[in-house]
Amino acid sequence: MRLIFLLAGLIPAMATAEPVQIAGPLGPLEAEQIEVGGAAHAVVIVPGSGPTDRDGNSPGASLLTDSYQLLAQGLAQKGIASLRIDKRGFYGSAAAIADPNAVTIGAYAGDVRDWVGHAADLAPCVWIAGHSEGGLVALVAAQDPPDSLCGLILLATSGRPTGRLMIEQFEANPANGPLMPEIRSIVADLEAGKTRDPASVTPVLQPLFSVGLQRYMIDLFSHDPVDLAKGWQGPALIVQGDADFQVRPHDADLLESALPQARRIDLAGGTHMLKAAVPGRPFATYTDRSLPLHDALLPGIVAFIDEASSRR
Repeated sequence: MRLIFLLAGLIPAMATAEPVQIAGPLGPLEAEQIEVGGAAHAVVIVPGSGPTDRDGNSPGASLLTDSYQLLAQGLAQKGIASLRIDKRGFYGSAAAIADPNAVTIGAYAGDVRDWVGHAADLAPCVWIAGHSEGGLVALVAAQDPPDSLCGLILLATSGRPTGRLMIEQFEANPANGPLMPEIRSIVADLEAGKTRDPASVTPVLQPLFSVGLQRYMIDLFSHDPVDLAKGWQGPALIVQGDADFQVRPHDADLLESALPQARRIDLAGGTHMLKAAVPGRPFATYTDRSLPLHDALLPGIVAFIDEASSRR
């Protein structure tokens, strides 16, 4: 019997998951909360671009990863609480605004700061884990850090303004060659704060450059991750996969140069979805939710949090 009690002391307190809401602009913002009894740390998980939900999926875009859900569950097993959020205008947060494209990175960041305030009830030390575009949101949120914010976890986050990254991603597909002059021209206009009449855009590109998306891109393209990173002096973790064909190791290099205090984890064979690439199936980690997270991801995050906490 004594052995049972000793072993019980090694197991994290029971974790419970439930949807929670806070006030948004027009209606509630929603997240999935995993509460861990006695947790010293909580992580707010911020999704990447577009209609990506709190679990890391976008069914309409055939993105089925469960990456954020797996991360939250893994953190709970290590005694760390979490909130994984639905961005304003999407899914559980759909009622927060009338038009999901009528947003700015600053507005998203304000929501994240509010979620950090909520997460402070789960644990005294709160971390923002932003994935891809969510990492940019995390950097903006950290420019005016809530009192309970302990640090940033930048997961596959670009070190370059998004307009430049978009051009590189289009260039990576040779089939886009004939479209590249027009794409570069449109991006240049958006970087300068000018919109295009969607009817004047080549039909195949029109869904990417609707009026609403152009307004959002003008704001999005104006943010330089390196400039923002220089404004954060607290603990930071940079996580980058070397098989990521959306955000490159060079982006992590740029962030690392701007965050000299940061720790870095390079995921060998890691993709943008924070999973190990499957040989011969380049998009498997985007569509196969049964694949686990990269085996170095969770241990690296936990070790970073433990190390950073020991220095506080």
